[in-house]
Amino acid sequence: MVTRATGRTTRDLLLSILPLAVVVLLFAGLAGMCTFSPGHPETDRGAAPTVDAPAELARAARSVDFAVRDPRLPPDWQANSFGLRPVGEDMSGPRAVRVGWLLPAGGYLRLSQSDAAEPDLVRLETGQRRPIAAGSIDVDGVTWVRYPSVREETALVADVSGVRLLVTGSAPEPDMRSLAAAVLAAPPLPR
Repeated sequence: MVTRATGRTTRDLLLSILPLAVVVLLFAGLAGMCTFSPGHPETDRGAAPTVDAPAELARAARSVDFAVRDPRLPPDWQANSFGLRPVGEDMSGPRAVRVGWLLPAGGYLRLSQSDAAEPDLVRLETGQRRPIAAGSIDVDGVTWVRYPSVREETALVADVSGVRLLVTGSAPEPDMRSLAAAVLAAPPLPR
């Protein structure tokens, strides 16, 4: 039996798949599984997890070799993530204590505390291979070095008593300054 080529082209394939793609996107949109947000990501605070940041930071303070601080923040800042992560590829090397918050006006901020070298911590948090400082700001008498991030965010880093404090995220600079001031005002937690 001899079969003949059907003459189907890439155009025919795309025209066959297009209706299926439209149906899938329609169902995903109706189910609330995706949204369209041009310009910046949106966060649904109600769907985000909540973390007991003071308890997690107290626990972390007992397991690392540097002073950890628990900043006092406005009650409408929702702590939604916590982690203790190695800085660099050496799993037995320095670690970073990380907490993230969703802010009421949108956006998020993350605080990392570590005894790692500044370039290593900045690489971890910004994704920059070779971090290059882009100026500095002063918060309550402490100089914070500004670094750009590959995620269109900014990172601020300060060295306080041998501990690197890094604030990053998508929130505006006044909120970043608020977090920086709160962590500076917080005393080190007992170890």
